[in-house]
Amino acid sequence: MSEWLVLSLAMAAACAVVLSIAFFNHRRIGEDDDPNETPDVIEYMTMMIGVIYAIVLGLAIAGVWEGRGAAQEYVRQEAQALHEISVRSQVYPAEVRARIRADVDAYVTHVVDKEWKAMVDDGELTDRGGELLERVRRDVTDYEPQTDHEGQAYQPLVDQVAVADDARSARGASAGATMPGVVWFGLIAGALVTVGLIFTLQIRRSFRELLLAGLFSALIAFLLFLIWDFDAPFGRGLSATAEPFLTQFSHLDLGG
Repeated sequence: MSEWLVLSLAMAAACAVVLSIAFFNHRRIGEDDDPNETPDVIEYMTMMIGVIYAIVLGLAIAGVWEGRGAAQEYVRQEAQALHEISVRSQVYPAEVRARIRADVDAYVTHVVDKEWKAMVDDGELTDRGGELLERVRRDVTDYEPQTDHEGQAYQPLVDQVAVADDARSARGASAGATMPGVVWFGLIAGALVTVGLIFTLQIRRSFRELLLAGLFSALIAFLLFLIWDFDAPFGRGLSATAEPFLTQFSHLDLGG
């Protein structure tokens, strides 16, 4: 099911529930009930709870957005480091250079075509990806430079392999959900409390009040959906992409 269809259904359901409660609640209220008799303390408490929940939502959105941005940066760093390995191996003999570039291309192809799907479905890296990166590492570290020029290029190449390995590990750590279950419990419970408190203000069946109640509940549903969508940096609609690999290794048939 599409994430946007889920969002539409969630917002429609939230509106339907709130409006249905408002409708049936109005039917049981007597004609002599005066909505102006709502105590001031209830209005104050409703406002404060709404403000507190808005702050919590804002922090949650900022947290998952930062996590998504960090995941995308790890991908960029990894792709850039692998690109540097391919380019800087130019100073090595043709046979060594060809082996390094072939193994880098094999690793990148696996990451984009196979490992990316594993991160989306299972939230983890593949063993095969680790083996291919280790092969690149051996290609670089096992070669003994024969000239000063090759010797000057050796250590930067080793450093770039380390950068790629570190970025890969960070990418794997970012593949799963970032929000703990207890935080989700607090967000959902807070949404129910916040939306439920609007009924303490004795909303009526006027078009204006029902419209505001529906829009408010739909907004809460949208914000919770936004947090859920960002919570898996590689797994949902607004997720990190493999674009850095596609850009740096455009000569490969990636993502086909």
